[in-house]
Amino acid sequence: MTSPPYTVIGTPFSTFTRSITLALHYKGLAFNQVRVVPHSDTAYEHHPFGFLPTLVIHEIDGKPVDLKLRESQAIARYIDRVAPEPSLCISDGDAPIPERMWEFVSFVAGYGFPAVEKGVVKPRVAATDEGKLTDTEIRQNIVAGVEQLRKFLINTENAMSPDGYVFGEKLSWADFFLYPLLADLRAITEGELLSDRLRQRMSEMDKLDAVKATSAGTLSVGARPPERL
Repeated sequence: MTSPPYTVIGTPFSTFTRSITLALHYKGLAFNQVRVVPHSDTAYEHHPFGFLPTLVIHEIDGKPVDLKLRESQAIARYIDRVAPEPSLCISDGDAPIPERMWEFVSFVAGYGFPAVEKGVVKPRVAATDEGKLTDTEIRQNIVAGVEQLRKFLINTENAMSPDGYVFGEKLSWADFFLYPLLADLRAITEGELLSDRLRQRMSEMDKLDAVKATSAGTLSVGARPPERL
């Protein structure tokens, strides 16, 4: 039996890893997944700074290789090049210029991840699992994070199409980068901050086979942060 041409290094709990596995499933590209956390020995073996994900490419032009491609946006561009259909890019009709999609992705990666995960989700989950603080005390501890989260959610919604996916009827990389963050947020108390528009958009995403295929091992279905491997 032929081995899949790709290996994803990264735990399903990682939102950036999930962005990539969402696309691989959506485009029908077979892959193995090595489920490790950031800054583990295996993560450092594949990424000089120990971050996730890394895509290991096992074959190029029919020749065996083990090329490591790091950073989710670089991996996304590679996936689009080798598997252009079904497309996850937008056209001029979906936005004033197609580069708006990568602008949105950059916003999510640069500002959304700190606002959602570092400022709110991770401290909420850690405090809840530790079980020493009341909900009121946890809320007090993440007040500053929640304020940044509110700003991110407002700006995100303002940048989105009023209906459908981020850019209307066209599913794109913008959706696959945003969804994992909002799915984590929806799973905790602070998910109450999600607007009706964002919830509606997430409901549409929930129907995708790729979303269903990548839900196991994520906070969105009750998984907990994995131990370092």
